[in-house]
Amino acid sequence: MSSSIVIALPKIEDAKKIRTILNRHGLTVASVCSSVSNALANISELDSGVLICGYKLTDAYYKDALDDLPQYFEMLLLASQRIIDEAPNSVSTVQMPMKASALIDTVNDMLYHLERRIKKEQNYISNAKRLLMEKNQMTEEEAYRHIQKCSMDSGTNMVETAQMLLMLMYDEI
Repeated sequence: MSSSIVIALPKIEDAKKIRTILNRHGLTVASVCSSVSNALANISELDSGVLICGYKLTDAYYKDALDDLPQYFEMLLLASQRIIDEAPNSVSTVQMPMKASALIDTVNDMLYHLERRIKKEQNYISNAKRLLMEKNQMTEEEAYRHIQKCSMDSGTNMVETAQMLLMLMYDEI
């Protein structure tokens, strides 16, 4: 799973300038747009990454995008200090006007932590599958489906379910 960057700013020219800055520092931008709807459409076709956006886009505010971001996407808000002060803790921020170094450092940090989180969560699922395969003589597909079914039955996500299964199985050993 590779992480992507989507830039959504009200002025498409500004988004393209930021793309150029990121490209110069080895970061690839999947798309640039000026609306929340376009950003979310682009994101829906990607595995994970960072949405860099402004406070108000052509069709909605950043909080509208935040509500619909997939699990493996993080938001970086480019805004004034007043807006940043009101932003939720789940949103990373860079104050405008910004320094290119602050943008690059923040994006790199976000991508690094996102990749680590994804890898950690994938390890929980892989370890739970492996233990189910060993203890219950299941195939990999059967073990995955078992985790998936338990997840749906309990109303928790797959990672939480895998963690619970691992705790239960290690208690039995």
